[in-house]
Amino acid sequence: MFQRCGYLSDEELSSVFPDMDRLQSGPVAIIECIQEIPCNPCQDACPRDAIGPFIRMTDNPVINFEKCNGCGLCIGSCPGLAIFVLHLCYGQDTSMIKIPYEMLPVPCPEQSVSLLDRSGQVIGRGIVKKIQSLKHNPKTHIIWIEIPRELYKKARNIKVDNNE
Repeated sequence: MFQRCGYLSDEELSSVFPDMDRLQSGPVAIIECIQEIPCNPCQDACPRDAIGPFIRMTDNPVINFEKCNGCGLCIGSCPGLAIFVLHLCYGQDTSMIKIPYEMLPVPCPEQSVSLLDRSGQVIGRGIVKKIQSLKHNPKTHIIWIEIPRELYKKARNIKVDNNE
């Protein structure tokens, strides 16, 4: 699917998502990088050595989900914007995703935004909780979004509505 459409299918996603026990135990990074390209800054960014090691520079990154605490330092290091953090049990019925964001306008905390799936279709609404600016990459922000829990596997981006 990725080669044809530019986004991962449910089958491809199952190969990069942790199991439900790990998802329920706290925040965790998920890397949706399935192309063999020469890149490994995510490994260097991880202070817990949860990513890698790479045998060849073109290997796909592999996360040891048990070592990952969802700090998100790897998100801003990925030039392909292929990493996000999921906290499945953030609230009673909500999850939190931390995503890289390079669009304008940058949303504001507590702003309601449209949630987009991997194909760019609107699938619901989320609330921006925090915006992190990156000193080493000022064009990329890490946006923390509270989402309905049932959308945890689908929500992957946002659209800032003009009327907000």
